[in-house]
Amino acid sequence: MSEFKGTTICAVKKNGVTAIAGDGQVTLSESVIFKNNAVKVRRIYNDKVLVGFAGSVSDAFTLTERFEEMLNKYSGNLMRSAVELAELWRNDKVGRKLEAMLITADKDTLLIVSGSGDVIEPDEGVCAIGSGGNYALAAARALYQETDYSAEQIALKALKIASEICVFTNSNIRVETVK
Repeated sequence: MSEFKGTTICAVKKNGVTAIAGDGQVTLSESVIFKNNAVKVRRIYNDKVLVGFAGSVSDAFTLTERFEEMLNKYSGNLMRSAVELAELWRNDKVGRKLEAMLITADKDTLLIVSGSGDVIEPDEGVCAIGSGGNYALAAARALYQETDYSAEQIALKALKIASEICVFTNSNIRVETVK
């Protein structure tokens, strides 16, 4: 069976605001654009936490659902929830690694969570994942360092740049912010 993949997610934390932007493209195997307006950035935990996901769609949904369960269990503590989720996957009896990653943020913390059990707090408040992640990351870092753009403007412009380079990223971009 073919996997649904392909996306780019970029997050920027600047001046007390964190923005996460994601494109809308879902790619079937390596050659077919299956959908171009998917929502891969959303608010969870009473709209206090943002999450953007990349990778295999079913694995990304599983990772997001488990993460939300941890947020509920640990009263919205983002770092604790991410670490507990990573622990859950490391100790999974099946040992299956999910082919997905999340970027998640609340008003204080920005994290990358992988389906292999990694939790990473990015340097300088800028990070990106997915097929166009490196393009978006480079663009976001340059915009962050060289302009006075807001977190939301940087995330949006970085995704736009990635969409012009990466065939698995489109310009149907959704941005959510948390303060």
